[in-house]
Amino acid sequence: MKLLVASHNKGKINEFKEILKNTEFEVISLADLNDTDEVEETGLTFYENAYIKANYYFQKYNLPVISDDSGLVVKVLNNQPGVYSSRYSGKGDYENNLKLLSNLNKETERKAHFECVLVYINKHGDLHSFKGRLYGAIHYEMKGVQGFGYDPIFYLKRYNKTLAELGSLKNRISHRSKALAKFKRYIYENTYNK
Repeated sequence: MKLLVASHNKGKINEFKEILKNTEFEVISLADLNDTDEVEETGLTFYENAYIKANYYFQKYNLPVISDDSGLVVKVLNNQPGVYSSRYSGKGDYENNLKLLSNLNKETERKAHFECVLVYINKHGDLHSFKGRLYGAIHYEMKGVQGFGYDPIFYLKRYNKTLAELGSLKNRISHRSKALAKFKRYIYENTYNK
């Protein structure tokens, strides 16, 4: 069964494909459909933004669609950048990281979490959502070259590394992998246990 990932983010699409391999889904992306539409994320929550994207592409293609909205939540910054994570600086990933480090400056309270909300619309138009979180802290500098987004500054004490230093391990522990694990469990229970 085809499953459309409603994203133009290559890093995110690769994570979906890696995490959902060996499932019943043939994961396709918007690039596979030569679709360059940009859907404006006007929601105030991760769920609202994920729903806006999923619903738009479901209506357009009438295919099962999965969409996520995710971001970094830093407690001491009043939960910023939150839903504005990808456009925090108005530029790219590197500038977003620099802005966040600058805003934290010498702040010692650096607890943070990544949050992912998935919205899945099946071929019948039924909607389901799944959430995943990964807790950590903001490092004082960028470290590592793998991953994308805030991975170079998101520090995990138990590994003594940032997400950008973890390689393939990231896809087994990330906020997105946790949400996708719930999605896979839902699909399995509703496909095989009827």
